[in-house]
Amino acid sequence: MANFHTHLGVASALGALGACVGWQAGLWSGLEALPLLGLVAFGGILPDIDSDHSRAIRLIFNLFAVLAVVGGALLLQGRLSPGELLVACGGLYLGVRHLAGGVFKRFTVHRGIWHSLLAAGLCGLVTTALSYRLLAQEAGLAWAQGLALLLGCVIHLLLDELYSVDLVGARIKRSFGSALKLCDLREPGNSALMLLLAVGLLPWLPPWPSLMELLGQGVHLLPRWQ
Repeated sequence: MANFHTHLGVASALGALGACVGWQAGLWSGLEALPLLGLVAFGGILPDIDSDHSRAIRLIFNLFAVLAVVGGALLLQGRLSPGELLVACGGLYLGVRHLAGGVFKRFTVHRGIWHSLLAAGLCGLVTTALSYRLLAQEAGLAWAQGLALLLGCVIHLLLDELYSVDLVGARIKRSFGSALKLCDLREPGNSALMLLLAVGLLPWLPPWPSLMELLGQGVHLLPRWQ
């Protein structure tokens, strides 16, 4: 299968290309293009969050822990003394990085539900909802950020499938088909839970016409770059 550097490098390159094309076409500003690039790159390693000993899971949970500390500090700074705030932020970091990370490892398997289009779609919707509701981004930009993360995840899944084909030995490895799948039929409960979570996000998403407009603009760009 593709390694960490391949996933990150390919997703970053394609993310940079897409972000620049959208910038030049006026879909977003140069400053707004940078988070889009970052989200594609992050999506490029996100599916390997289910690999217990990968660099991806360590990087991802470190990032989540830092975000938890920043969010906790912003929410609690007016309620706690500096010493108490320091202890609370330290607890948040340890809780997310080690406790949540350990629980996640315990209940996930590599090439399971996180290597699926359902998981990629859910992560894209979560990103869109957070961008629109929490960060107060404009609807079209929020959808673009969700699609950027989705794109990165799909790039990861495609690379895994491509690396499952041994062109030199003219054979297909046993891992073929385990990455780019709609859902994980071995764990129908997990797939059903993800689907329910996706449905539950619907009221928190930006207006759907904004997504249709963004996709339409993207389709109109294709002839220019062929």
